Amino acid sequence: MAALTERAGRQGVRGLSPEELRELALLYRQTANDLSIVRQDGSAPGIEKRLNDLLARAHAFLYSSRRHGLGTLRQFFLEDYPRLFRKLLPFTLASLLLFTAGAVLGALLTAVRPEFMHHLLGPAMVKTIERHQMWTAPVSSMAPQASSGIMTNNLSVTFAAFAGGILGGLGTIYVIGWNGVLIGVVAAACHQAAMSIKLWSFVAPHGSLEIPAILLAGAAGLRLAQGLLFPGLYRRGHSLAVAAADAARLLAGTIPMLVVAGTIEGFFSPSAAPVVLKFAVGALLFAALLTWLFLAGQDREPVPDVAIHKNIPQGLKPA
Repeated sequence: MAALTERAGRQGVRGLSPEELRELALLYRQTANDLSIVRQDGSAPGIEKRLNDLLARAHAFLYSSRRHGLGTLRQFFLEDYPRLFRKLLPFTLASLLLFTAGAVLGALLTAVRPEFMHHLLGPAMVKTIERHQMWTAPVSSMAPQASSGIMTNNLSVTFAAFAGGILGGLGTIYVIGWNGVLIGVVAAACHQAAMSIKLWSFVAPHGSLEIPAILLAGAAGLRLAQGLLFPGLYRRGHSLAVAAADAARLLAGTIPMLVVAGTIEGFFSPSAAPVVLKFAVGALLFAALLTWLFLAGQDREPVPDVAIHKNIPQGLKPA
């Protein structure tokens, strides 16, 4: 590691090949682990200082290689974000499970106790459904304003799902589960009124992006909760900082999804477009989303992630 760091100092990061840069990143992580052990032992202050200095120099070179501007933004969405999604996939699956459980619970409560539907949706919306009418007519009549309001609401829901992770995940569980309950109640109410096609043809175009975005925000909140509750070998503050970095990046990727979903919900979903076209648009958007998340960024091997050791030179200590 010392040799590669000295070469980077003389020639710059561009003087290292991709293989050498990956090797430097791996050695950085190994040296960081060694430093953690030495600090825990406390019997070799000289070695600790040398390792700390070496890590500080290597850290500067590794992070100075990052691109800025549009190139960074492009790399984030085309490469980094899909990789982050796949890395945190278990949290997304947990978020999906919470949402699905809430939807099933809402549907069952509506079927068993119809008064629950009246309490949750309110009398005006229930009467509209009983008349076999959709409640979305005002949206289509004032699409620009409605689209802006929808985006704002969706952003507030996703941020609440993310921020709820700081409460040990309880806030996230509530937001995701409650949104699932709402979907379940509305779905059951529309099914009882023989309006399922009307409902899902409205939801499909924008829901293909909006619902996954909310689930990803839930995954971000759960990742934040994991860093808070299960720090592992690291100090709780450092563990939380690492988790927050992952969670914030996962949340950031949902913003374009919500902008597109809000535009579609304001202009296209409540329109008189053919039902088949609405389902087709939803299917195409969802297929594109899955292709991006699961396949993008696989064309080349990424440099090993060293971000979790970003603050090690300044004083990482085992828990």
